[in-house]
Amino acid sequence: MNIPREVLVPSQSRAKWSVAIAAMILGGLVVLGIVQRHDSFVDLKAATDDEAVPQVQVMGPAPGPAMRSVTLPGNINAWYTAPIYAQVSGYVQKWYVDYGAFVKKGSLLATIDAPTVDQQYQGALADLAVAKTNSKLADVTATRWKALAGTEAVAQEDVDIKMANAAAKDAMVMAAEHNVERYHALEQFKSIVAPFDGVITSRDTDIGNYVNPAGGDVSSRGSADELFSVADVHEMRLFVSVPQDYAGMLKPGLDAIFTVPQYPGREFHAKLLTTANAFDPRTRTVVTELVADNPDHLLWPGTYATVTFKVPSDRNILVVPEQALVFREQGMQVALVDSHDRVHLQNVMLGLNLGQNVQVISGLKPTDRFVVNPSAGILDGQKVDIVNGVPGIAQTVAVAQPVQAAGQKKPADADPAGRDSK
Repeated sequence: MNIPREVLVPSQSRAKWSVAIAAMILGGLVVLGIVQRHDSFVDLKAATDDEAVPQVQVMGPAPGPAMRSVTLPGNINAWYTAPIYAQVSGYVQKWYVDYGAFVKKGSLLATIDAPTVDQQYQGALADLAVAKTNSKLADVTATRWKALAGTEAVAQEDVDIKMANAAAKDAMVMAAEHNVERYHALEQFKSIVAPFDGVITSRDTDIGNYVNPAGGDVSSRGSADELFSVADVHEMRLFVSVPQDYAGMLKPGLDAIFTVPQYPGREFHAKLLTTANAFDPRTRTVVTELVADNPDHLLWPGTYATVTFKVPSDRNILVVPEQALVFREQGMQVALVDSHDRVHLQNVMLGLNLGQNVQVISGLKPTDRFVVNPSAGILDGQKVDIVNGVPGIAQTVAVAQPVQAAGQKKPADADPAGRDSK
Protein backbone atom coordinates (compact mmCIF):
# COMPACT_ATOMS: atom_id res chain seq x y z
CA MET A 1 0.00 0.00 0.00
CA ASN A 2 1.49 3.25 -1.00
CA ILE A 3 1.43 6.17 1.58
CA PRO A 4 1.19 9.60 0.00
CA ARG A 5 4.13 12.05 0.74
CA GLU A 6 3.72 15.73 1.62
CA VAL A 7 4.88 17.76 -1.25
CA LEU A 8 6.54 21.10 -0.24
CA VAL A 9 5.69 24.08 -2.27
CA PRO A 10 8.84 26.02 -3.29
CA SER A 11 7.54 29.32 -1.85
CA GLN A 12 7.09 27.83 1.64
CA SER A 13 10.66 26.46 1.64
CA ARG A 14 12.10 29.83 0.85
CA ALA A 15 10.15 31.47 3.67
CA LYS A 16 11.48 29.06 6.24
CA TRP A 17 15.02 29.69 5.12
CA SER A 18 14.53 33.45 5.37
CA VAL A 19 13.21 33.17 8.92
CA ALA A 20 16.17 31.01 9.93
CA ILE A 21 18.69 33.38 8.41
CA ALA A 22 17.04 36.40 10.08
CA ALA A 23 17.10 34.63 13.44
CA MET A 24 20.77 33.85 13.01
CA ILE A 25 21.58 37.46 12.10
CA LEU A 26 19.58 38.81 15.03
CA GLY A 27 21.32 36.41 17.40
CA GLY A 28 24.71 37.42 16.04
CA LEU A 29 23.88 41.11 16.54
CA VAL A 30 22.79 40.43 20.13
CA VAL A 31 25.98 38.49 20.85
CA LEU A 32 28.10 41.19 19.19
CA GLY A 33 26.40 43.88 21.26
CA ILE A 34 26.99 41.97 24.46
CA VAL A 35 30.63 41.39 23.58
CA GLN A 36 31.17 45.03 22.68
CA ARG A 37 29.46 46.21 25.84
CA HIS A 38 31.61 43.88 27.91
CA ASP A 39 34.76 45.11 26.17
CA SER A 40 33.73 48.74 26.74
CA PHE A 41 33.09 48.02 30.41
CA VAL A 42 36.50 46.36 30.72
CA ASP A 43 38.19 49.29 28.96
CA LEU A 44 36.34 51.81 31.13
CA LYS A 45 37.28 49.93 34.28
CA ALA A 46 40.92 49.80 33.21
CA ALA A 47 40.93 53.53 32.40
CA THR A 48 39.25 54.34 35.70
CA ASP A 49 41.77 52.24 37.59
CA ASP A 50 44.62 53.95 35.77
CA GLU A 51 43.26 57.42 36.52
CA ALA A 52 42.69 56.51 40.15
CA VAL A 53 46.47 56.09 40.56
CA PRO A 54 47.99 59.59 40.36
CA GLN A 55 51.19 60.10 38.41
CA VAL A 56 53.88 61.83 40.45
CA GLN A 57 57.51 62.79 40.30
CA VAL A 58 59.77 61.89 43.18
CA MET A 59 63.16 63.14 44.28
CA GLY A 60 65.44 62.96 47.28
CA PRO A 61 66.53 65.67 49.72
CA ALA A 62 69.85 67.38 49.07
CA PRO A 63 72.51 68.82 51.38
CA GLY A 64 72.12 72.49 52.12
CA PRO A 65 74.20 75.07 50.24
CA ALA A 66 77.62 76.01 51.58
CA MET A 67 76.63 79.68 51.33
CA ARG A 68 73.17 81.18 51.48
CA SER A 69 72.12 84.64 50.47
CA VAL A 70 69.52 86.91 52.01
CA THR A 71 68.25 89.85 49.96
CA LEU A 72 66.49 92.73 51.70
CA PRO A 73 65.60 96.36 50.90
CA GLY A 74 67.68 99.13 52.43
CA ASN A 75 67.89 102.91 52.67
CA ILE A 76 71.05 104.98 52.22
CA ASN A 77 71.66 108.01 54.43
CA ALA A 78 74.56 110.40 54.67
CA TRP A 79 77.25 109.89 57.28
CA TYR A 80 76.17 113.18 58.88
CA THR A 81 73.21 115.38 58.01
CA ALA A 82 72.67 118.80 59.57
CA PRO A 83 69.77 121.18 58.99
CA ILE A 84 70.93 124.79 59.18
CA TYR A 85 68.71 127.35 60.96
CA ALA A 86 69.02 131.03 61.65
CA GLN A 87 69.85 132.13 65.20
CA VAL A 88 68.87 135.78 64.73
CA SER A 89 65.82 137.57 63.36
CA GLY A 90 66.25 139.44 60.13
CA TYR A 91 66.22 139.31 56.36
CA VAL A 92 68.39 137.13 54.15
CA GLN A 93 70.89 139.54 52.68
CA LYS A 94 72.57 137.08 50.31
CA TRP A 95 73.14 133.34 49.82
CA TYR A 96 76.38 131.99 48.36
CA VAL A 97 75.83 128.28 47.70
CA ASP A 98 73.10 126.31 45.98
CA TYR A 99 71.98 122.69 45.64
CA GLY A 100 74.78 120.19 45.14
CA ALA A 101 77.61 122.54 46.09
CA PHE A 102 80.49 120.94 48.01
CA VAL A 103 81.54 123.09 50.95
CA LYS A 104 84.25 123.01 53.59
CA LYS A 105 83.78 123.44 57.29
CA GLY A 106 83.24 127.15 58.03
CA SER A 107 82.33 128.05 54.44
CA LEU A 108 79.95 131.01 54.23
CA LEU A 109 76.50 129.90 53.12
CA ALA A 110 74.45 133.08 53.57
CA THR A 111 74.35 136.41 55.46
CA ILE A 112 71.44 137.91 57.40
CA ASP A 113 70.70 141.60 57.82
CA ALA A 114 69.69 141.95 61.50
CA PRO A 115 69.53 145.66 62.50
CA THR A 116 67.83 144.83 65.79
CA VAL A 117 70.77 142.69 66.85
CA ASP A 118 73.17 145.44 65.76
CA GLN A 119 71.42 147.96 67.99
CA GLN A 120 71.32 145.55 70.91
CA TYR A 121 75.01 144.89 70.52
CA GLN A 122 75.82 148.58 70.50
CA GLY A 123 73.59 149.09 73.54
CA ALA A 124 75.41 146.29 75.37
CA LEU A 125 78.76 147.95 74.61
CA ALA A 126 77.47 151.27 76.01
CA ASP A 127 76.16 149.56 79.15
CA LEU A 128 79.58 147.98 79.64
CA ALA A 129 81.28 151.36 79.37
CA VAL A 130 78.94 152.84 81.99
CA ALA A 131 79.46 149.88 84.29
CA LYS A 132 83.23 150.20 84.02
CA THR A 133 83.07 153.95 84.83
CA ASN A 134 80.85 153.36 87.85
CA SER A 135 83.10 150.57 89.01
CA LYS A 136 86.19 152.74 88.71
CA LEU A 137 84.54 155.55 90.72
CA ALA A 138 83.40 153.09 93.40
CA ASP A 139 86.91 151.65 93.66
CA VAL A 140 88.44 155.13 94.18
CA THR A 141 85.85 156.03 96.80
CA ALA A 142 86.33 152.75 98.65
CA THR A 143 90.10 153.23 98.67
CA ARG A 144 89.80 156.71 100.26
CA TRP A 145 87.36 155.56 102.90
CA LYS A 146 89.53 152.56 103.69
CA ALA A 147 92.48 154.92 104.31
CA LEU A 148 90.42 156.80 106.91
CA ALA A 149 89.37 153.67 108.70
CA GLY A 150 90.35 153.62 112.41
CA THR A 151 90.18 157.39 112.80
CA GLU A 152 87.47 159.57 114.32
CA ALA A 153 86.71 161.06 110.85
CA VAL A 154 84.65 158.10 109.58
CA ALA A 155 82.73 155.28 111.10
CA GLN A 156 83.77 151.70 110.34
CA GLU A 157 80.25 150.97 109.14
CA ASP A 158 80.56 153.60 106.39
CA VAL A 159 83.89 152.15 105.30
CA ASP A 160 82.33 148.68 104.95
CA ILE A 161 79.47 150.13 102.89
CA LYS A 162 81.85 151.79 100.45
CA MET A 163 83.86 148.57 100.07
CA ALA A 164 80.71 146.52 99.37
CA ASN A 165 79.52 149.13 96.86
CA ALA A 166 82.82 148.83 94.97
CA ALA A 167 82.46 145.04 94.84
CA ALA A 168 78.89 145.39 93.52
CA LYS A 169 80.05 147.74 90.78
CA ASP A 170 82.73 145.22 89.78
CA ALA A 171 80.04 142.52 89.53
CA MET A 172 77.95 144.79 87.32
CA VAL A 173 80.94 145.13 85.01
CA MET A 174 81.17 141.34 84.71
CA ALA A 175 77.44 141.15 83.95
CA ALA A 176 77.77 143.79 81.27
CA GLU A 177 80.74 141.96 79.74
CA HIS A 178 78.70 138.73 79.53
CA ASN A 179 75.87 140.63 77.88
CA VAL A 180 78.30 142.03 75.32
CA GLU A 181 79.62 138.53 74.62
CA ARG A 182 76.07 137.29 74.09
CA TYR A 183 75.25 139.91 71.51
CA HIS A 184 78.65 139.47 69.93
CA ALA A 185 77.77 135.79 69.40
CA LEU A 186 74.48 136.82 67.84
CA GLU A 187 76.42 139.12 65.54
CA GLN A 188 78.45 136.12 64.42
CA PHE A 189 75.21 134.24 63.69
CA LYS A 190 74.44 136.80 61.01
CA SER A 191 76.83 134.73 58.90
CA ILE A 192 75.49 131.22 58.18
CA VAL A 193 78.42 128.79 57.84
CA ALA A 194 78.81 125.07 57.15
CA PRO A 195 79.31 122.93 60.28
CA PHE A 196 81.47 120.35 58.45
CA ASP A 197 82.70 119.31 55.01
CA GLY A 198 79.84 118.12 52.87
CA VAL A 199 77.35 118.80 50.10
CA ILE A 200 74.37 121.15 50.14
CA THR A 201 71.31 118.92 49.77
CA SER A 202 68.69 121.65 50.18
CA ARG A 203 68.32 125.44 50.09
CA ASP A 204 64.97 126.61 51.43
CA THR A 205 65.49 130.36 51.51
CA ASP A 206 66.07 133.27 49.17
CA ILE A 207 67.22 136.88 49.23
CA GLY A 208 64.80 139.07 51.16
CA ASN A 209 63.16 136.25 53.10
CA TYR A 210 62.45 137.01 56.74
CA VAL A 211 63.83 134.40 59.10
CA ASN A 212 63.17 133.62 62.73
CA PRO A 213 65.77 132.30 65.14
CA ALA A 214 65.69 128.66 66.22
CA GLY A 215 66.23 129.40 69.90
CA GLY A 216 69.24 131.71 69.74
CA ASP A 217 67.26 134.90 70.18
CA VAL A 218 64.87 134.42 73.09
CA SER A 219 63.23 137.80 72.48
CA SER A 220 61.77 136.68 69.13
CA ARG A 221 58.57 134.75 68.58
CA GLY A 222 57.36 132.52 65.77
CA SER A 223 58.44 129.31 64.07
CA ALA A 224 61.89 128.72 62.60
CA ASP A 225 62.40 127.52 59.03
CA GLU A 226 65.31 125.47 57.79
CA LEU A 227 67.61 127.50 55.54
CA PHE A 228 70.03 124.84 54.27
CA SER A 229 70.81 121.17 54.74
CA VAL A 230 74.39 119.91 54.64
CA ALA A 231 75.32 116.22 54.30
CA ASP A 232 78.69 114.57 54.82
CA VAL A 233 78.86 111.96 52.02
CA HIS A 234 82.46 110.69 52.25
CA GLU A 235 80.90 107.54 53.76
CA MET A 236 77.27 106.45 53.71
CA ARG A 237 75.12 104.74 56.30
CA LEU A 238 73.01 101.86 54.96
CA PHE A 239 69.99 100.94 57.09
CA VAL A 240 68.33 97.54 56.64
CA SER A 241 65.43 96.07 58.62
CA VAL A 242 66.44 92.43 59.12
CA PRO A 243 63.65 89.94 59.98
CA GLN A 244 63.93 88.08 63.25
CA ASP A 245 64.51 84.77 61.43
CA TYR A 246 67.80 86.06 60.01
CA ALA A 247 69.06 88.02 63.00
CA GLY A 248 71.52 85.24 63.83
CA MET A 249 73.72 86.24 60.89
CA LEU A 250 74.33 89.74 62.29
CA LYS A 251 77.83 89.25 63.66
CA PRO A 252 80.99 91.41 63.54
CA GLY A 253 82.74 91.13 60.22
CA LEU A 254 79.56 90.56 58.20
CA ASP A 255 79.80 92.07 54.71
CA ALA A 256 77.06 92.86 52.23
CA ILE A 257 76.72 93.66 48.55
CA PHE A 258 74.12 96.17 47.45
CA THR A 259 72.87 97.70 44.24
CA VAL A 260 71.03 100.92 43.47
CA PRO A 261 68.57 101.53 40.61
CA GLN A 262 70.54 104.38 39.02
CA TYR A 263 73.58 102.15 38.41
CA PRO A 264 72.19 98.86 37.03
CA GLY A 265 74.69 96.03 37.04
CA ARG A 266 77.10 97.77 39.42
CA GLU A 267 77.73 96.39 42.88
CA PHE A 268 78.77 98.28 45.99
CA HIS A 269 80.18 96.84 49.21
CA ALA A 270 79.24 97.59 52.80
CA LYS A 271 80.24 96.23 56.19
CA LEU A 272 78.23 95.81 59.37
CA LEU A 273 78.54 98.74 61.76
CA THR A 274 75.97 98.07 64.47
CA THR A 275 72.41 96.89 65.18
CA ALA A 276 69.65 98.14 67.42
CA ASN A 277 69.81 94.92 69.51
CA ALA A 278 66.02 95.07 69.77
CA PHE A 279 63.15 94.02 67.52
CA ASP A 280 60.35 96.29 66.44
CA PRO A 281 57.24 94.55 67.84
CA ARG A 282 55.16 95.76 64.88
CA THR A 283 57.37 94.27 62.15
CA ARG A 284 59.57 91.79 64.09
CA THR A 285 62.64 93.27 62.45
CA VAL A 286 65.83 94.76 63.84
CA VAL A 287 67.34 97.95 62.44
CA THR A 288 70.80 97.15 61.14
CA GLU A 289 73.33 99.82 60.19
CA LEU A 290 76.08 99.23 57.65
CA VAL A 291 78.73 101.60 56.34
CA ALA A 292 79.88 102.00 52.73
CA ASP A 293 82.74 104.07 51.34
CA ASN A 294 81.72 106.76 48.86
CA PRO A 295 84.95 108.25 47.45
CA ASP A 296 83.39 109.13 44.07
CA HIS A 297 80.21 110.53 45.66
CA LEU A 298 78.11 108.20 43.48
CA LEU A 299 75.82 107.29 46.36
CA TRP A 300 73.30 109.94 47.36
CA PRO A 301 71.36 110.28 50.61
CA GLY A 302 67.83 108.96 50.45
CA THR A 303 68.63 106.28 47.85
CA TYR A 304 66.78 102.95 47.86
CA ALA A 305 69.11 99.94 47.76
CA THR A 306 68.80 96.18 47.37
CA VAL A 307 71.10 94.57 49.93
CA THR A 308 72.35 90.98 49.71
CA PHE A 309 74.02 89.22 52.63
CA LYS A 310 76.06 86.07 51.95
CA VAL A 311 76.55 83.93 55.05
CA PRO A 312 77.90 80.39 55.57
CA SER A 313 75.31 77.62 55.84
CA ASP A 314 75.39 74.13 57.39
CA ARG A 315 75.52 71.56 54.57
CA ASN A 316 74.49 68.81 57.00
CA ILE A 317 70.96 70.23 57.10
CA LEU A 318 68.85 68.76 54.28
CA VAL A 319 66.78 71.00 52.02
CA VAL A 320 63.65 70.34 49.96
CA PRO A 321 61.68 72.51 47.50
CA GLU A 322 58.85 74.53 48.99
CA GLN A 323 56.25 72.91 46.71
CA ALA A 324 57.02 69.50 48.26
CA LEU A 325 55.53 70.57 51.60
CA VAL A 326 52.03 69.58 52.67
CA PHE A 327 50.32 71.47 55.49
CA ARG A 328 47.77 69.38 57.35
CA GLU A 329 46.10 69.36 60.75
CA GLN A 330 49.05 67.30 62.02
CA GLY A 331 51.48 70.04 60.98
CA MET A 332 53.99 70.37 58.16
CA GLN A 333 54.54 67.13 56.22
CA VAL A 334 56.16 65.68 53.12
CA ALA A 335 54.71 62.85 51.05
CA LEU A 336 57.29 60.05 51.18
CA VAL A 337 57.07 57.15 48.69
CA ASP A 338 58.12 53.67 49.87
CA SER A 339 59.51 50.75 47.84
CA HIS A 340 55.96 49.63 47.00
CA ASP A 341 55.12 53.06 45.53
CA ARG A 342 52.78 53.92 48.35
CA VAL A 343 52.60 57.32 50.05
CA HIS A 344 53.52 57.92 53.67
CA LEU A 345 52.85 61.41 55.07
CA GLN A 346 55.86 62.24 57.24
CA ASN A 347 55.90 65.08 59.78
CA VAL A 348 58.93 67.34 59.43
CA MET A 349 60.41 70.27 61.34
CA LEU A 350 61.48 73.15 59.14
CA GLY A 351 64.46 75.47 59.48
CA LEU A 352 65.28 78.58 57.45
CA ASN A 353 63.54 79.49 54.23
CA LEU A 354 66.18 79.72 51.50
CA GLY A 355 63.92 81.09 48.80
CA GLN A 356 62.72 78.25 46.55
CA ASN A 357 64.02 75.68 49.04
CA VAL A 358 63.58 75.23 52.77
CA GLN A 359 65.68 73.53 55.41
CA VAL A 360 64.36 70.38 57.12
CA ILE A 361 65.73 70.08 60.65
CA SER A 362 64.21 66.70 61.45
CA GLY A 363 61.89 64.03 60.03
CA LEU A 364 63.78 63.34 56.80
CA LYS A 365 66.71 61.08 55.88
CA PRO A 366 69.08 61.47 52.92
CA THR A 367 67.84 58.16 51.49
CA ASP A 368 64.16 59.14 51.54
CA ARG A 369 62.29 60.01 48.38
CA PHE A 370 59.27 62.27 48.32
CA VAL A 371 56.67 63.60 45.92
CA VAL A 372 57.88 66.80 44.31
CA ASN A 373 54.50 68.51 44.00
CA PRO A 374 51.83 66.59 45.96
CA SER A 375 48.17 67.41 45.47
CA ALA A 376 46.11 68.80 48.30
CA GLY A 377 44.08 65.59 48.49
CA ILE A 378 46.94 63.10 48.64
CA LEU A 379 46.34 60.40 51.27
CA ASP A 380 48.53 58.30 53.49
CA GLY A 381 48.89 54.78 52.02
CA GLN A 382 47.73 55.89 48.57
CA LYS A 383 49.18 54.09 45.54
CA VAL A 384 51.05 56.33 43.10
CA ASP A 385 52.55 55.91 39.65
CA ILE A 386 56.09 57.30 39.47
CA VAL A 387 57.01 58.97 36.19
CA ASN A 388 59.99 60.92 34.94
CA GLY A 389 58.03 63.93 33.82
CA VAL A 390 54.46 65.13 34.08
CA PRO A 391 53.28 68.22 32.19
CA GLY A 392 52.74 71.12 34.59
CA ILE A 393 55.15 69.86 37.25
CA ALA A 394 58.48 71.66 37.30
CA GLN A 395 61.47 69.91 38.74
CA THR A 396 63.59 71.88 41.20
CA VAL A 397 67.07 71.34 39.82
CA ALA A 398 68.66 73.34 42.63
CA VAL A 399 67.75 70.66 45.16
CA ALA A 400 68.52 67.29 43.60
CA GLN A 401 68.04 65.06 40.59
CA PRO A 402 65.01 62.74 40.56
CA VAL A 403 65.37 59.52 42.52
CA GLN A 404 65.16 56.39 40.32
CA ALA A 405 62.17 54.29 41.38
CA ALA A 406 62.42 50.49 41.69
CA GLY A 407 61.77 48.84 38.32
CA GLN A 408 61.52 52.20 36.56
CA LYS A 409 63.17 52.68 33.18
CA LYS A 410 66.16 54.98 33.02
CA PRO A 411 65.61 58.46 31.63
CA ALA A 412 67.40 57.39 28.42
CA ASP A 413 64.57 54.93 27.73
CA ALA A 414 61.90 57.59 27.84
CA ASP A 415 61.16 60.63 25.77
CA PRO A 416 61.12 64.17 27.31
CA ALA A 417 57.41 63.91 28.03
CA GLY A 418 57.93 60.82 30.16
CA ARG A 419 56.46 58.31 27.68
CA ASP A 420 58.20 55.00 26.95
CA SER A 421 60.10 55.06 23.70
CA LYS A 422 58.98 51.58 22.85
